Amino acid sequence: MHIPDGFLSPQTYLPLYAVAGVAWAVGMRRIRSALDERTIPLLAVVTALAFVLSMIAVPLPGGTTVHATGIGLLAILFGPWVAFMSLSLVFLMQALLFGDGGITALPLNALAMGLAGSFTGYGVYKLLHQWHAPTALFAGAATAVLLAALIVALVLGIQPLIASRADGTPLFFPFGLAITLPAVMLPHLAVAAAEGVLTVMLFRFLVRFREVRTA
Repeated sequence: MHIPDGFLSPQTYLPLYAVAGVAWAVGMRRIRSALDERTIPLLAVVTALAFVLSMIAVPLPGGTTVHATGIGLLAILFGPWVAFMSLSLVFLMQALLFGDGGITALPLNALAMGLAGSFTGYGVYKLLHQWHAPTALFAGAATAVLLAALIVALVLGIQPLIASRADGTPLFFPFGLAITLPAVMLPHLAVAAAEGVLTVMLFRFLVRFREVRTA
């Protein structure tokens, strides 16, 4: 799902940086009251897990990748703002240290996966968890992945409309929505299902581990 440098036009990533900057500023204020000495160690472990999961990337046609993310697990355990800030840090480190993603693509990766994905996954979980907790975990994680993938596919697919030469040749990403939507969304149906199952398993393990440690 990561987008590399060179695929997004300045008309896209500059406004996205402005939006992401506001979100990061809000997130910094929100996480100060959400973290304490008991939650920080677990957050570090889950963030590291999200880092590893999102590094195992399989390339897709059209310039993006498919991989697990840990979005839903972070959001459900710690809340969407903490998840957004943690994932933004993950994407920044991956871009700077490993070239996975890119600096110009950082705001889109952070907003699509970190912000939209986290709030959606958290919201779906909260909506369903009193009815059936495992289903809520699965649905929250899967929905987070699918929404993030949809946003990435849409932004990539409109690049030829945003930035092109006078003869219509795209200056950046060359493929339109007719290619990006199926190329990104179809593989992510499988990813969403796998991430849902993984989130249920990891959530149960981490909750039991935390109960044992605090007993």
